[in-house]
Amino acid sequence: MNLNLRTVFSGAFAVTVILLTLLLSYIIGKESTKSVEVSIGSSLAEVAYQMSENLDQFMWSRTGEVEVLSKLNAFQEPVHKEEIDGLLQQLRKSMPVFSWVGYLDTKGNVISSTDDMLLGENVSERPVFKEGVKGPFTGDVHEAVHLAKLLPNPSGEPLQFVDYSTPVYNKQGNKMGVLATHFSWEWSREVEKSIIAPLQERLKGVEVFIVSKKDNTILLGPKGEMGQKMNSYALNQARSGKNSWSIDSDINKNSYLTGYSYGDGYLNYPGLGWSVIIRQPASIALASVDQLEKFIILAGLAAAVLFGILGWFMADWIVRPLNHIAATADLLSSGVNVEIPTSNRFKDVAVLSTSLRNLVSNLAKTEPALSYMSDMARHDSLTGLPNRLALDDFLAHAVSRAKQNHTTLSFLYLDLDGFKQVNDTLGHSFGDKLLQEVSFRLLDCTRDNEIVTRIGGDEFVVILHTSAVKAMQEAEVVAKRIINKINEPFYIEDKRINVGCSVGAAVWSPESQDTSETLRLADEALYISKRSGKNRITFETAV
Repeated sequence: MNLNLRTVFSGAFAVTVILLTLLLSYIIGKESTKSVEVSIGSSLAEVAYQMSENLDQFMWSRTGEVEVLSKLNAFQEPVHKEEIDGLLQQLRKSMPVFSWVGYLDTKGNVISSTDDMLLGENVSERPVFKEGVKGPFTGDVHEAVHLAKLLPNPSGEPLQFVDYSTPVYNKQGNKMGVLATHFSWEWSREVEKSIIAPLQERLKGVEVFIVSKKDNTILLGPKGEMGQKMNSYALNQARSGKNSWSIDSDINKNSYLTGYSYGDGYLNYPGLGWSVIIRQPASIALASVDQLEKFIILAGLAAAVLFGILGWFMADWIVRPLNHIAATADLLSSGVNVEIPTSNRFKDVAVLSTSLRNLVSNLAKTEPALSYMSDMARHDSLTGLPNRLALDDFLAHAVSRAKQNHTTLSFLYLDLDGFKQVNDTLGHSFGDKLLQEVSFRLLDCTRDNEIVTRIGGDEFVVILHTSAVKAMQEAEVVAKRIINKINEPFYIEDKRINVGCSVGAAVWSPESQDTSETLRLADEALYISKRSGKNRITFETAV
């Protein structure tokens, strides 16, 4: 099939625009999706952490108030019941979250309580007494059937409480009784509203869950979810002590952007291990990306039509001098003595086209070679890991990111214990293969946004992104994981090789020294680990 130039130009313009549109739609959509996921996921993780902190801080405050109350002389020397009644009533009046407060004797009899509820009853078999008589006790969220019948309940929904009790001693150290309380779980709703309301103004469809550590029961969540069991990747990550976000799915395969955090207590309050899960349906979170992709496609189709028409007229303008030359050639072939015409219209275009083709041809040949050389210059030839040059490039970006996010960088400087013996006994080829296997294990112990570099010999440097509050704890977890991983046997050419790993660590923060000083401190800490018995981690801090 023969096509004229006008058809080819018109079709080529339209097809090119359509292909570019699809390519741009894919690239922009993918990058936008990633950006939106990181932005929303980080927001959800931050709010989950705030809520977890507020829950633990609230419990710390309330338990502290009960502890202070137990130190009053009225309870240590319970002579006047009216004075005890007044103190309990005042506590409940000042803090309505105390649904019930009672003073129990050492046998579990309620000798004073707010509004005389359960007065005279024996509660010795209930955890609030059985555990509270031994020492400070915090009980997880539960329903109190008997007490719920005595308390007002306008909503009609089951009342839930959190227990706290503590023994009371007199000045001689004798146990006088137990001060027991039931906190209304409704206070958690107030914490939820104060934190989630600003988030819901920006993000639609956000759901909040507080999950018990004991049996994965949902203590707080949307209607219909409370009391159910939760089992998800985000919950398992939260249980491991992490505060981050992920793309998760429920039992119905619905996808969510999920932030999570684990309540590990506040100050001297150990916490109940509540996990806070905050999620938003991915379909809602990524709706703006879908709209952007649709707009790009529609705009691209419109541009394809426009450029198709433009190509049609442009081809006509280009083909005119070619038709003139072709007509002249036909006259020459028929024997007519005519001169082949020249067209000044395309002289500059022809020169430019030739020059550009040469330039593009040269660039196409040299660019892959330059790219390959640049990549090789930044990677270790034996292990393929980034080298010191790549480490400097990584730190430049990592420092900027840490300053923006108010986080820290943890430096792990490590080398292998017993590597020289492997080289001396088995040869350098075994040593090289061992270094390659070690590199694989180090990469398994780190995240994608972190870096593992080989500095030289059997020395490696790992840079971790850590929080501002628990940097050393987070770095220690990774370091121990690395040490345990390296301690596992290596099997190279049917030989079993055992080596150890010593680690020196230092933490960089936006307020501390520069990264080169942090690296030097980590190096010094490594030598302390070596001198202290090897196969361990040592932290070094700036003086």
